[in-house]
Amino acid sequence: MATRIPLAERLRPKTLADYAGQRHIVGEGAVLRSAIERGNIPSMILWGPPGVGKTSLAYLIAKELDRPFFSLSAIKSGVKEVREVIDKAEQLKNFDHSQPILFIDEIHRFSKSQQDSLLGAVEKGLVTLIGATTENPSFEVISALLSRCQVYVLENLDEQDLISLIQKAIREDDFLKNDKIDIREYEALIRLSGGDARRLLNVFELVVDAAVPYNRPITNDFVLQQVQQNMARYDKTGEQHYDIISAFIKSIRGSDPNAAVYWLARMIEGGEDPSFIARRLLILASEDIGNANPNALLLANNCFQAVNVIGWPESRIILSQTVTYLASSAKSNASYEAINKAQALVRSTGDLSVPLHLRNAPTKLMKELDYGTEYKYAHAYSGNFVEQEFLPNEISDTRLYDPGSNAAEEKLRQSLREKWKEKYGY
Repeated sequence: MATRIPLAERLRPKTLADYAGQRHIVGEGAVLRSAIERGNIPSMILWGPPGVGKTSLAYLIAKELDRPFFSLSAIKSGVKEVREVIDKAEQLKNFDHSQPILFIDEIHRFSKSQQDSLLGAVEKGLVTLIGATTENPSFEVISALLSRCQVYVLENLDEQDLISLIQKAIREDDFLKNDKIDIREYEALIRLSGGDARRLLNVFELVVDAAVPYNRPITNDFVLQQVQQNMARYDKTGEQHYDIISAFIKSIRGSDPNAAVYWLARMIEGGEDPSFIARRLLILASEDIGNANPNALLLANNCFQAVNVIGWPESRIILSQTVTYLASSAKSNASYEAINKAQALVRSTGDLSVPLHLRNAPTKLMKELDYGTEYKYAHAYSGNFVEQEFLPNEISDTRLYDPGSNAAEEKLRQSLREKWKEKYGY
């Protein structure tokens, strides 16, 4: 008996009208939709999380434009495969065929030399490149290639998009439309999907297979029970990517080096990009450790530089050193909280005027208007400090940074208290 094609593949859209979500780029009148309708699309990078339709959109663009379509996976392909496609594109051009589309899934996994091999073909117009990535292309795509591509950001599907997908599956899928499917609650299905259409449909198919033979209604409790029992079935293709990185980060934040290095090993064994891991460590070093241990950011930055030079398998040792250090370090999110408070304050108060004594005075008129006149140069005073107001008058005395409860930041707290007395009397 042949294996049934997964629901997510069976429900792949066949026209732009069937395409779920991303109305900001492919809805009526949207920028990419207009380019498709004109028949003149640029090379592009589709950037977004898994399961939001990057691959489907690339297929649909080629279909709408009636262009030859070549598809490569950056995991399985190299320079040789890229050159073979470019050779085919040159042959098509010699026979006056329309410009082919070259789709490269997970383009962020291509090395610099692999990306360089695409440049000439894109510059000469032999192919229109569509790259798909879950990673920020500013970090992962070489600047020469990126400058020749338009970046479109795809977003997680919203709740209504996801519910519509389920209803479409029940209504149109050859296997499901004859089943008696009784959905009482959608919340668990939506929550487990994380905005990922493919994951939603995989979970839904799993749940339907368990519910229909026994005439069971689909409730939140039933969904959670089935997913817990059959986790491997719907997640075996690597869709745990974001769950594992979440567990990894939370283990470091929770000061558990054993758990942190375990999740690191899971990512290594799963073939994760070392740059992706190192970049998350850089963010964590400031967000969760910060001034409790400023060396954490230095080590994380050195780790990021090193893994980009060394690569696998030796990078695992550098990552392990950094992970265990960060997990064992004192923790503070005071800097993270400070910038959150500051941005919220800016949004609520608007563009407040810079106090006159803090303004620059490069011209005679500005000096006549007392720009900078009352400013006190800190280095001219004992201890390189003199009390003065640095915030706009309307929010003077506002406290945004509250040092964390750890040895390093307690020293900062004491220093601020000595300088500012009651004003910053934490």
